[in-house]
Amino acid sequence: MNRMKNISVIGAGTMGNGIAHVFAMNGYQVTLIDISEEALDKAMKTIAKNLDRMVQKEKISEDQKKATLENITTSSDLASGVSQAELVVEAATENIDLKLKIFKSIDEHAPSDCILATNTSSISITKIASVTSRSEKVIGMHFMNPVPIMKLVEVISGYATSSETLDTVMSLSSKLGKSPVKVNDYPGFIANRILMPMINEAILSLYEGVAGVEEIDTVMKLGMAHPMGPLQLADFIGLDVCLAILRVLQDGFGNPKYAPCPLLVNMVTAGKLGRKSGEGFYNYTGGGKDLIVADNFKLK
Repeated sequence: MNRMKNISVIGAGTMGNGIAHVFAMNGYQVTLIDISEEALDKAMKTIAKNLDRMVQKEKISEDQKKATLENITTSSDLASGVSQAELVVEAATENIDLKLKIFKSIDEHAPSDCILATNTSSISITKIASVTSRSEKVIGMHFMNPVPIMKLVEVISGYATSSETLDTVMSLSSKLGKSPVKVNDYPGFIANRILMPMINEAILSLYEGVAGVEEIDTVMKLGMAHPMGPLQLADFIGLDVCLAILRVLQDGFGNPKYAPCPLLVNMVTAGKLGRKSGEGFYNYTGGGKDLIVADNFKLK
């Protein structure tokens, strides 16, 4: 396939707007799609704010900022939004039923030679591809958050993904300034197969009273040179997302070691989802700059 020009991104949340930002900044024409006009407006404001920050740090010029924003159009209609796409990147909520519904619709309305990618962090690429008529053109592009900053892209081949599709997406990821890594289609891929059990073990350690929130995070930051402790990272990812991925791992491998900690389950049920809800293991109501351990986890 010749150099792509038209990219459609489905989902205007944190990951979707970050993916749109990166493609647009690299000269691609991007259609950002979401059923919510409010979400689209919020996404464009977020992209503009992030670009302003890059201008202030002298990483890009005002002209580059302007060009990036001009490269993005928004749409609340999936059918028209993907009609001219050469690549569609789905970045909707990590829910298998929703993703299968979206891919059926993309397959129906996107050009026959369009590559269909998903930003899923754990759901089987092969399963997603099975609801389309082009399994050889379905692939995983798992970007990391925050997308404009993080270099890694996990590129996941499903059972039927063609070598041509893989090569195209690997090359494209490099052109975005990312570092693509080939991964095969097994539950959790690599990033979350390793990360989520660590986060779950940190939550279990808190649940069992081994140590407090700050103590657990401090051990991993100072002792293991992690830039962020596992409990703060879980808040950043979203505790609901962590729970969903652990359940994919548990179902996929049938191994009790992936069973989510009861504390995590209860927190998600109670709506304590981390940074996006204002409270998780830490309290973010003050803006998140000064982390305060949530009341339930203060050492007695």
